[in-house]
Amino acid sequence: MRRAQTAATETQLPTPVITLTTDYGLRDPLVGVLKGVILKINPEVRIVDLTHHVLPFDILDGALAIGQAYRYFPPRTVHVVVVDPGVGSQRRPILVTGEQHYFVAPDNGVLSTIYEREATVSVRHITAEHYFLHPVSNTFHGRDIFAPVAAWLTKTWQPQSFGEEIHDFVRFALPRARRSDGAVRGVVLRVDSFGNLVTSVTAEDIPEILRQGRPFRLHIGGKQITTLRTIYSDAPAGEPFAIVGSSGFLEISINRGSAARELGVSRGTELTIEIG
Repeated sequence: MRRAQTAATETQLPTPVITLTTDYGLRDPLVGVLKGVILKINPEVRIVDLTHHVLPFDILDGALAIGQAYRYFPPRTVHVVVVDPGVGSQRRPILVTGEQHYFVAPDNGVLSTIYEREATVSVRHITAEHYFLHPVSNTFHGRDIFAPVAAWLTKTWQPQSFGEEIHDFVRFALPRARRSDGAVRGVVLRVDSFGNLVTSVTAEDIPEILRQGRPFRLHIGGKQITTLRTIYSDAPAGEPFAIVGSSGFLEISINRGSAARELGVSRGTELTIEIG
């Protein structure tokens, strides 16, 4: 009877989920190798690819990607984030425990959005080398450290066994909109695959426009935009407009076109919104 009860309890446990966010791309077998390492340790894991097209070596782009996605996964999901230009150096591998999720990544600031959005986090320097693959390559810590640590975590659920807690972890402040001289000033954070310009301006930064309907003039790349849309298809083809995207940031878009290409701007371009 006890054995039957134990088996029933085990079948009720949710299947562990591991997500992968990298700048590896899909041309080389790197992503497949990560999955092979994980499945060899825990064949029961469900692996989800968030994205493997983070801009190469771009820690901010990686931080934005994981920050936008992680909350949509079940509790106890383990998120592996490998954007690691310092691979093989003295930068530390870390395991972060949030309120409901775990994160395995290099300690280079790529989890800055997590530190900002989670009310409490515990950050551990991964030093328990018996969880690593050996020998550890100086150029592929995703395979030899991050993937196996994530897989073993889904078997033990004991983050304390991977290393001591640290408090001097690397983090950076995300670009934010600012008000000056009666205007809101921001910057393009990223260009998505549709050519939409995702800016650092949030819905909370422009209540006069969104709630009060006040007119505005958005200046970017020598162009002026005066139209706010609620859905993409409301705009005539070829007309640039502003819209609050699903991530909560103000975007500059063109219906069925690339705002980045048509406006001739890219990530890092500054913008100004004059209200009224």
